[in-house]
Amino acid sequence: MNSNYIDFEFDRQHIWHPYTSMTEALPVFGVSSASGCELTLNDGRVLIDGTSSWWACVHGYSQPKILQAMEKQLQQVSHVMFGGITHRPAVELARKLVEMTCPRLTKVFFADSGSVAVEVAMKMALQYWQGRQQPGKQQILTIKHGYHGDTFAAMSVCDPEGGMHTMFGDAVTPRLFAPAPHYGFTQPLTDSERDKITQIFAEHHQQLAAIILEPIMQGAGAMNFYPPAYLQLIRQLCDQFDVLLIADEIATGFGRTGKLFACEHAEVEPDIMCLGKALTGGHISLAATLCSDEVANGISASPAGVFMHGPTFMGNPLACAAANASLSLLADTDWQAQVDAIEAHLQQHLAPARKLAAVKDVRVLGAVGVIELHQAVNTAKLQQAFVELGVWIRPFGHVIYIMPPYIISQTQLTTLTDAMLKVTEMLSIAPMAPGSFCHG
Repeated sequence: MNSNYIDFEFDRQHIWHPYTSMTEALPVFGVSSASGCELTLNDGRVLIDGTSSWWACVHGYSQPKILQAMEKQLQQVSHVMFGGITHRPAVELARKLVEMTCPRLTKVFFADSGSVAVEVAMKMALQYWQGRQQPGKQQILTIKHGYHGDTFAAMSVCDPEGGMHTMFGDAVTPRLFAPAPHYGFTQPLTDSERDKITQIFAEHHQQLAAIILEPIMQGAGAMNFYPPAYLQLIRQLCDQFDVLLIADEIATGFGRTGKLFACEHAEVEPDIMCLGKALTGGHISLAATLCSDEVANGISASPAGVFMHGPTFMGNPLACAAANASLSLLADTDWQAQVDAIEAHLQQHLAPARKLAAVKDVRVLGAVGVIELHQAVNTAKLQQAFVELGVWIRPFGHVIYIMPPYIISQTQLTTLTDAMLKVTEMLSIAPMAPGSFCHG
């Protein structure tokens, strides 16, 4: 049998894909190999990847140094329980994370995925206040249009109205939501925004354990960039009203927004930080939740005396080895220049989209380029259109966006932005035609 053969019918009948129906299957494309910024389909077509596989493969695919680190680790120990056992890859990775984040963050908890890292962060906040003899502080505040993961605690702080998890009703713990900050990274914060969020803290701080948010860039919930002044205000309010600040840097961490961590845009240090996605360069799943000495000491003083969480694959040596190699690549390469070049290209090449009828807004920050549309798109049909143009771009909701690997060439990036413009032009010409690319 051809080594590139894929039984698509079996896939359609038996395999769930993210956010899909088993009775009305969406088209899927078979990948036989991936290298650099390119995906090779099983039919031989080659696509330039504009998503970094959901924002994780910042160094591109099959990165030699990451693969070498993983192959070496496979020959030693690929997995061992982390309870009562430690190993060099985990110690090295924790040291790197403590050194590269901010002085406040000194303790590292390894997790399996971004959603679990968020669960861990929320549990840390709740257990901290038990240790500080304030068990009434059990509520979590967040901002609308956010996305923090698919597990139940993570779902509870996703957008409550337009988000992906609105159908679970009373099974999801009710949380406190503040209005989302306005769009515009360079726009000043308004007095109204200051007053609204300050009032929420003033009225609810006795019940608030923490506020969780995506710093500067809201990802899957909105693809919204907001002013650093808003994050600075949140830090001030947390200090004033004795509330913990959880920064979900799963999508923004490791350079994506033009700073190593998005909190740096506001020169803010959180009490707890969630990391994932690009942590291993996208080569294997791993996440981490970091916290301060103060948070760790409060948890340790709680009635349990220990932090009540421990995944089976916590601190997996193979994943830690990949992460160490990925973070070494960041340290040894000029990722800042790479991201700056991508940002400059996106600003120039996406600007013409502002004149198109289907377009509501165009925004760029770091290695993120977004075209927001007036209407929600038909993801399956746009996906097919992009594949026919030789690129892998996966739109959602009202946005067409790219977050390419940092190593992408200018030629490859031009192919991506040209495809975005071409598809957006098609939407502008006949957005409501039968079988069109938009949901009417």
